[in-house]
Amino acid sequence: MPKPLNILLIEDDAIEVMKFNRVLASMELSHKIVEANNGEEAIEVLKDREIIPDIIILDLNMPKINGIEFLGILKEDDVLKYIPAIILTTSNNHKDVMECYRLGIAGYIIKPLKYEDYVTRIKKLIEYWSTNELISQ
Repeated sequence: MPKPLNILLIEDDAIEVMKFNRVLASMELSHKIVEANNGEEAIEVLKDREIIPDIIILDLNMPKINGIEFLGILKEDDVLKYIPAIILTTSNNHKDVMECYRLGIAGYIIKPLKYEDYVTRIKKLIEYWSTNELISQ
């Protein structure tokens, strides 16, 4: 049975945040989204441990601490390293993809240009993690 997710969205582009929120609002379940504009803000959110997200969705190209640097910090934490981190980015650079998987990401999604394709990808992503056994535990 699908369950609502606590999602940490790390994205510095306000339009991308609005698109993501719009897709989630159109879905059946009421997912809780916590937003961070960059890796530095996300680390502060996670340090509080007030809300431990079920999944983290992040962009690679961000100011202050970029996505790869954030993943390195996340994966060093004995509690937080098990949170599935999914990259949602425009970068299709093979080096970035391989480095992210080396660091232990749960997925890498390239943002499509067409909004309809974006909606499809985000819905599939959220539907998968809403029913994943790791999350339901």
